[in-house]
Amino acid sequence: MNKQMQSILDARKKNIMLSPKKGGSSDIDAIPYLREIGVKLIERPQSIQFTPNINEHIHRWAPYVQGFSAAFVQSIIDQYRKVYEKPIIFDPFAGCGTVLVQAKLNGYESYGVELNPLLQFIAETKLNSWDVPPEYLIKIYNSLPKDKRASAPSFLRTDRQFRPGVLKNLEIIKGGIESLEEKNRKQIKVKNLLRLAFSSILIESSNLKRSPCLGYCKNKIVEDEAPFVLMTQKVHQIADDLKVIRTQYKDFINVKSEVIPANAMTYQHNKKFDLVITSPPYMNGMDYVINYKIEMSWLGFANSYEELKKIKDEMVVCDNVSKRLIRQFYNSKSTYTNDWIESIKFNISKNIEKRGNYRRLDMPYIVHKYFDDMHRAMKNVVLSLNSSGRFILVVGDSLIADVYVPTDLLIAKIGMDMGLKVEKIEKARERRSGQIRSYKLRESIITLVKE
Repeated sequence: MNKQMQSILDARKKNIMLSPKKGGSSDIDAIPYLREIGVKLIERPQSIQFTPNINEHIHRWAPYVQGFSAAFVQSIIDQYRKVYEKPIIFDPFAGCGTVLVQAKLNGYESYGVELNPLLQFIAETKLNSWDVPPEYLIKIYNSLPKDKRASAPSFLRTDRQFRPGVLKNLEIIKGGIESLEEKNRKQIKVKNLLRLAFSSILIESSNLKRSPCLGYCKNKIVEDEAPFVLMTQKVHQIADDLKVIRTQYKDFINVKSEVIPANAMTYQHNKKFDLVITSPPYMNGMDYVINYKIEMSWLGFANSYEELKKIKDEMVVCDNVSKRLIRQFYNSKSTYTNDWIESIKFNISKNIEKRGNYRRLDMPYIVHKYFDDMHRAMKNVVLSLNSSGRFILVVGDSLIADVYVPTDLLIAKIGMDMGLKVEKIEKARERRSGQIRSYKLRESIITLVKE
């Protein structure tokens, strides 16, 4: 380790030791904000993370650690079952389609917007492949040729990411899938299901792990035949779920569900919605594009880091975004702000100056851009929300340079600025700050109503 890196680590340890937020809590720091908007925080512990979905039909087809649980979405649908007879459901940050799949399982029409092409593909495939005969899927999979090897993405460090034997077998599976014909809708849907299955086994077949960020796993041993074993298991799992759909959900197979490949900040909806359920990107440093670069590149949704960067720059901002983009935002005049945002920016700037170093000196403007991005996305939703419709968001708060950022309450305030009423804000679970582990953050459910 060089002296500069050691100096940065020493400074970081010192900042943690001297932090006034050690042992603190966002619930206490949130009190002035709650008082100002006249809302009480309701304690309602519940499981909202994606993890339980690994045992749920259809949801389990592709892992997405940043999503929320099908059980949580179902609880929201059940909560308003008597309020809306046949609600049209919408998710502006559709991800892998948890909200839309659960809506379809209830027989409700649903729509989503998703900018990430991989996630849009996964969600659309999970929603609109219910009419594929399971035996036909198995038949096509078993007949995949093994002499059509397709090369791994050239711009990735595949030799380090996969053992040689594993890499060869992944290329054989990929080549077999790519060789399939697409002459009719049935063939296209089966090919998409196999592509989805293939994407879901890539990290498990690699020397990497995602927990939740993508990184190398030193002690991980993957056998050469693992891709074939995992692929067979996944395809049979999908086929089993298709059998369940044909018996338990046959009346809902043709219910309208659509995931639009678009940017929630700019897309103008031509539908009206009754119930909007979403979990927008958190302001927590998660790079949602790089975290899925393996799947995106192997499926052909990105062919270079430049293409990945372009997608990332269009998304709701994270702190791994380019400095150029933040400079452009800083010089822009058409931005949303309020007193809370300006105060938070000032305090972050002051603390960074006092520290003398920080991972991003432009962090105050990254924070500002996050809320400007959310304002733009929320504005489009509100314009398409029916009267008495509800806009429900799951989001976590943050601690940045010893400054508490009440993301949930700021989103509620943005909604109020748009004329929505805050029906309730519920604390679903407690989290830990990545900067000061003893500081307690929370994950909240915000319910806004259009009166």
